[in-house]
Amino acid sequence: MPDGEDVNERVSSQAFIDTLSSHGFGPYIGVPCSYLRPFIDYVIDRADLSYVAATNEGEALAIAAGSQLAGRRPVVMLQNSGLGNLVNPLASLTYPFRIPALIIVTLRGDPSSTDEPQHELMGRVTSDLLRVLEVNHEWFPASDAAIGPAVARAVAHQDNTGLPFAFILRKNVVTEYSPEAAGHSANATNPTRRRALEAIHAALLPSSVVVATTGKTGREWFEVDDRDRNLYLVGSMGCAPSVALGLAREIADPVIVLDGDGAALMRLESLASVGHQKPARFVHVVLDNEAYDSTGAQRTISAAVDFPAVARACGYVSAASVVGLDELGKAVKRAQQAPGPHLIHCRISLSTAAEVGRPSLPPRAVAERMRRVLSRTP
Repeated sequence: MPDGEDVNERVSSQAFIDTLSSHGFGPYIGVPCSYLRPFIDYVIDRADLSYVAATNEGEALAIAAGSQLAGRRPVVMLQNSGLGNLVNPLASLTYPFRIPALIIVTLRGDPSSTDEPQHELMGRVTSDLLRVLEVNHEWFPASDAAIGPAVARAVAHQDNTGLPFAFILRKNVVTEYSPEAAGHSANATNPTRRRALEAIHAALLPSSVVVATTGKTGREWFEVDDRDRNLYLVGSMGCAPSVALGLAREIADPVIVLDGDGAALMRLESLASVGHQKPARFVHVVLDNEAYDSTGAQRTISAAVDFPAVARACGYVSAASVVGLDELGKAVKRAQQAPGPHLIHCRISLSTAAEVGRPSLPPRAVAERMRRVLSRTP
């Protein structure tokens, strides 16, 4: 890890952004993390700054590259779980073309604290990975007084090398910020995710295999219906349809994907693969609340995306939006019994149960019990 790891006080999130602004940084481009929420909310509230919600981290860096070529000083913000998506553009875009960007990467899976299992490995190797990719980096400044010198070092590195520079941000280092417009409630009349999952559960065939995307979708599905035929992707955001495709190619039972709008957007190419492979008993449910619910309800861009039209264009046999729990349940029931693949899109509200638990089984145990049950499937 970089030097300077002792943190004695919380750093003003606003002062940090203000300092970046004084050096001409912007636009801000990223994929949300709860640790980044104060920055994102403050940038959105500032009329003189702009935030671009990217669908994945690699896209964020590519957008930043174009911005830098046009004369800007872009800032890319992401969770370290998304560093894998940065490997290719760091190695084959910013490095050979010498395109600098300032990167703020959060440290989930910090070895000095307890975090969720999907963050363990990346938490240990975040600094090592940046080092291997020749990205100069250091800890996020540990005090308000340290902000100016730290930003100056980043600027000097970018100007001297033409390469990116990264700050690694740990939990509870920066102060909170209360946004002027706290969240959004345009979809408040839609059913909650929990009610939607309960409707899906009621329509589920006993033989169906369910792959639930990361975040609150998988966590709430565990509470609604934990069973041996469930796989909860506690990480791997956007990969649920691809994992389900791999399953659907090998088993005869229906395979249900429980997806979210942010996750579906992150790996939209999976729809093309599903449409091309055409697994016959494949049901892709996208529960769309237009937000990254697990990281602070920052908006996704799903309001402008017609998921059924995309799915049909990719080769899905059927794709439609449904309204309400009755339509959702009926659509899932029909889709399990008709040749597919099928996509069912349902808008849900942003409201979530006050306390959402986590799967009590570790990921390895969840995978092992699914292997056991599927090995007995004819």
